[in-house]
Amino acid sequence: MDSPPGKTPSENDTRQDKDVAAQFLARLDSSITDSPISPEEARRVLWKIDLILIPLIMVTVVLAAVDKVIISNAAIYGMTDDTHLTGNQYSWVGSIFYFGYLVFEYPAALLIQRLPVAKFYVGMVFGWAVLMLCTAATQNFAGLAVVRFIMGMLEATAFPISSILTVMWWKTSEQPLRVAFWFNQLSSVFAGLVSYGIGQTNTALSPWRLLFLVLGGFSMLWAGVLLVFLPDSPVQCWYFSDREKFVCLQRVKDNNTGMEDKTIKWYQVRECLSDPKTWLLALFAIAQNIPNGGLVTFSAIIVNGLGYSRLITTVLGIPTGVLATVWQIFLGFVVSYIPNSRCAVIAIADLVPMICAILMWKLPRENKNGLLAAYYVFYTYWAPYVLSTSLPMANTSGHSKKLTTNAIFFLSYCIGNIIGPQAFQDSDAPSYSKGYEGLLACLVVAIFSIAAYGLLCWWENRRRDRTARDGYVEEAETAFSDLTDKEKKRFRYTY
Repeated sequence: MDSPPGKTPSENDTRQDKDVAAQFLARLDSSITDSPISPEEARRVLWKIDLILIPLIMVTVVLAAVDKVIISNAAIYGMTDDTHLTGNQYSWVGSIFYFGYLVFEYPAALLIQRLPVAKFYVGMVFGWAVLMLCTAATQNFAGLAVVRFIMGMLEATAFPISSILTVMWWKTSEQPLRVAFWFNQLSSVFAGLVSYGIGQTNTALSPWRLLFLVLGGFSMLWAGVLLVFLPDSPVQCWYFSDREKFVCLQRVKDNNTGMEDKTIKWYQVRECLSDPKTWLLALFAIAQNIPNGGLVTFSAIIVNGLGYSRLITTVLGIPTGVLATVWQIFLGFVVSYIPNSRCAVIAIADLVPMICAILMWKLPRENKNGLLAAYYVFYTYWAPYVLSTSLPMANTSGHSKKLTTNAIFFLSYCIGNIIGPQAFQDSDAPSYSKGYEGLLACLVVAIFSIAAYGLLCWWENRRRDRTARDGYVEEAETAFSDLTDKEKKRFRYTY
């Protein structure tokens, strides 16, 4: 066990080791804590959490994704001509967003630890709303690149904070299904409907500029909604009673991952970096997101290249979001009801887009319907990634270690999305056969890396079970302490 210099975890200051949840519990009156929690009360509180928190997180994530998806519709609405993009400059407009994401990922992780997460979230949503409005005023590649880079920096907080909120509010067993709801592909539906409506307008302003103005306005209004209704943690939720807050904490106690601690513990960072599971999950995230980066940037261009008009192309993008979302919710139900099936389901599910990549690569270009069908079904690639997003947080304890794990995971997401648009080169248009070859190779790597991650988790659980049978007993009060999963001998990994 890697401890801070000169101290063991048991010698750390007790006040520092307690996070906000433990402090709240210590202040509660016994009349609130002594009464047992009935199944009916627990279900009632869960319903309240689901009905309020899921929509708040889901709409935020959809708006964040729309900022990326909409660039493709803007391209077929004249953005590439109006901003004088040539050669592979459009590919770089897609990639440069994730360079901003990459640069700000670690500073964002530190700020998330130092600042109230919900208030920080609101600030970032407002910031990217302003940048969406600024995008409408760009005139050239340099302007687009600068705005997209800064937007990537601001959106680097969206998914890490959403993941942290998920761990705060839901049990480990409940997380995959909730993540499937909020981490969806409905951005394609929203972007398609808005794009279709704007495509039928007749104004002096170019349709693509109007597109960014409308979506920037939506994001700005949503920042106000989050400011009012999104709490920094269950104990700071103004519309929950103290009893409901207590039930919230008791529900997630068995997650054994702690809640929140503002002290950076560097030994936890080192422990994360030396864990092979960290890097297998990172490899999976890179490989799985190369297809995402490519399709987000080129989706409308690919469909438009099959011979469909601009308006019809925007409508044809809508089914991809519906199909991907329904598929991920279905798989979310599967892994919720079959314990420790996530990695196996992810690996098997990736076989579907792998077959689609082969079809998109090999089908004759004249087979327009076959190519469109393969393109639609390929979007099932998103579900395996969504299922994987709960693993870094569910399998990591210790706040500093959680943030480091999360930063590496989303850094990998970022790298994959940077590489993705570069797989589709202007010289390979409109068939993009080399791009589909690359997507196929990435999916093979993703399958093997997630399978290896699952095997390591299974092996470590077996080892800990054997140790427990040999008579090891851990102190009882560690569920909300800021110890790592390596230090908590009762911790079991989810796979």
